[in-house]
Amino acid sequence: MNNFSENLGVQSYCFRNFKDNKVVAKMVRELGLNKIELCGVHIDFLDESKFKDVISIYKDEGVEIYSIGVQYFSNNETNERKYFEFVKICGAKYISADFDINKIFDCFRIAEKLADEYDIKIAIHNHGGWHWLGNIQTLEYVFKNTSERIGLCLDTAWALDSRIDPLKMIDTFSKRLYSLHLKDFVFERDRRPIDVVLGEGNIDIGKLVNKLKEVNFKGPLIIEYEGEPENPVPSIKKGIYNFKNAL
Repeated sequence: MNNFSENLGVQSYCFRNFKDNKVVAKMVRELGLNKIELCGVHIDFLDESKFKDVISIYKDEGVEIYSIGVQYFSNNETNERKYFEFVKICGAKYISADFDINKIFDCFRIAEKLADEYDIKIAIHNHGGWHWLGNIQTLEYVFKNTSERIGLCLDTAWALDSRIDPLKMIDTFSKRLYSLHLKDFVFERDRRPIDVVLGEGNIDIGKLVNKLKEVNFKGPLIIEYEGEPENPVPSIKKGIYNFKNAL
């Protein structure tokens, strides 16, 4: 059985205007959620002295740090090991990721090594048509040349930006689909993307949910809304309602 409601969380970048983790944790609870993907806005993942304090803030508020990211892998094992140390301490199992194309195979080998050592899954974020990891052809090549420790964090809106149906990406990468960023776009005439409430743009949530059921997806479902950074909670709540209504 797919527990999509239980797997629903939020990306901390939605709250980038709020730097106090105590405030962010309370906003997560205000959304009716208890899971977060923590990004670098709210913690320096290279400063291990802050790890336990930040983790305690979310734990005290009843919020699970579900994953972290999007983390940049550039073949720097010393720095990248700290990402995994944070994940180990907080009990998460996923890192959403980007990779430096200039050092790509060395990056993969270090990432695989650390993922094996810490028993973590790395999920590549497909960051749109402008990005080298934003298309199916490149992702297929990557997954043919990496272990199953490395898979996909499908961002539904950035798939649209690449002119790819997110449902096609789910079909194509069902065996390497480790997490989702639930995000929705509309587009200006010049193709500039605009964040909108999940389900009120180009994402058909009903079809998305049915496709996730079809492939028996069980990973993190992370709401991400970059609009209204000064007050994102009401619109994120609408998106959560739209998603749960589709269930």
